[in-house]
Amino acid sequence: MADKAVTIRTRKFMTNRLLSRKQFVVDVLHPGRANVSKAELKEKLARMYEVKDPNTVFVFKFRTHFGGGKSTGQLNSLSLQNGLDTKVEKSRKQMKERKNRAKKIRGVKKTKASDAGKGGKKK
Repeated sequence: MADKAVTIRTRKFMTNRLLSRKQFVVDVLHPGRANVSKAELKEKLARMYEVKDPNTVFVFKFRTHFGGGKSTGQLNSLSLQNGLDTKVEKSRKQMKERKNRAKKIRGVKKTKASDAGKGGKKK
């Protein structure tokens, strides 16, 4: 199955300078093949755009067109979902205490009061 030809075309290319990434819509032509795995697409796109680590390429929203042979999807940076980043866990009580401390103070001092409650564990 993997030996059949797969053509990848990109359109709506955009360089997102704020997030330091490239974004585009991907068209995958795979005649005679049910579909192409996301892992395979990541590797091919990483080679096309000379990305060092294929794990930094995120492929999502893929839909196979009626009749098969063509799929369309997008690339996105979802580092938390894909395990490249960890979520800082704060307890519910900590967040509520911080909120209530900030409610009692006005202006610039509010950020200092709420910073005292910042913290949490990084998994």
